[in-house]
Amino acid sequence: MGVVVLKRGREKPIHRGHPWIYSGAIAVEDATPGEIVDVLDADRHFLGRGYYNPSSQIRVRLLTRDERETVDADFWRRRLRASLARRDGLIVPPRTNAVRLVHAESDGVPGLIVDRYGPWLVLQALTLGIEQRKDLIVELLVELVEPLGVYERSDEDVRRLESLPPVKGVLWGEAPPERLEIEEAGLRFWVDIINGHKTGFYLDQRENRILARRVAEGRRVLNCFCYTGGFTVAAVAGSARETVSVDTSEAAIELATANMRLNGLADRGVDDHFIVGNVFEVLRRFRDEGRRFDFIVLDPPKFAFHAHQVQAAARGYKDINWLAFRLLTPGGLLMTFSCSGVVSPDLFWKIVFGAAVDAGVDAHVVRVLQQAPDHTMSLFFPEGVYLKGLLCRVGEKSVA
Repeated sequence: MGVVVLKRGREKPIHRGHPWIYSGAIAVEDATPGEIVDVLDADRHFLGRGYYNPSSQIRVRLLTRDERETVDADFWRRRLRASLARRDGLIVPPRTNAVRLVHAESDGVPGLIVDRYGPWLVLQALTLGIEQRKDLIVELLVELVEPLGVYERSDEDVRRLESLPPVKGVLWGEAPPERLEIEEAGLRFWVDIINGHKTGFYLDQRENRILARRVAEGRRVLNCFCYTGGFTVAAVAGSARETVSVDTSEAAIELATANMRLNGLADRGVDDHFIVGNVFEVLRRFRDEGRRFDFIVLDPPKFAFHAHQVQAAARGYKDINWLAFRLLTPGGLLMTFSCSGVVSPDLFWKIVFGAAVDAGVDAHVVRVLQQAPDHTMSLFFPEGVYLKGLLCRVGEKSVA
């Protein structure tokens, strides 16, 4: 077994429960890539055990702090069982068959994502340590979950930080269909596991879609970055008066319209429009045309992947929120999100605040929003709290 020795005074994050050890904290590293290593402090006292990757700035991702615990097949079985059991205690809406089963570090399994879409599992191996143990993990998932098939979507950019190429394909069992139907709180959606964003669907927005359905009644709704229409379907099911949905992807818009038909919502008498276009440009055009909406959803893709991109991302977030505030009617609602992990909830709040001030509107936070509870959040790993959002109501009067 390899050994990693920390510099003196660099063990505090480990004592506080954080699972990452950066290269700058290490004095001695004697291990091979992907190997399980013992992490020691400067006096050679045991701190923890995890897997090692010399190609990553995060040299070690800790798996256990118990010196007696061996990282073997039984270890991975226990961790996966614990992750599955953790979902049993969650309040998952009835008539829902798509759920995240493993959420990486937040479930004590760094680098591993597993989502369930009906009878299929979709796996992401985001680190070298998981990549080298992927076959064992798939074997255990098949034993514990008994799916029809396991499909891999390890094509996230983060794999490059681990010096890993993108990979996708069938890992076990049957290949998923080109379009797989799932159910979420009674609504049905087509999911493209093979080519869709993330693992096929934004499962982390489940509770926020349910909320949008509740508040959409009688409102003119604008859904920006609509992807395959999750918030649009929810709004129309909630008796919205009008929906306008915008995304840059023609394929996503086609799937969004298919999702409307799947739920029998295409002929509800609602004035519905789907627009393929750049959201920033469409919002500016709506502003110039004097369009107004009662409920706007801003669910953009990740604007910042690294800390040095935060400033540019903040400008982008402020711009779209400023435009949204300008398009809202008095008493209107803005549901706005950031999924950029490097943008903190505090910073996002300040960005939205700045956008409201510059737009000259009075806005109150009705609810603070976050990722669905199956996307677990560990107190010891704040980086796992990546999705943050606000539901704001615009006041009757301007602050200007």
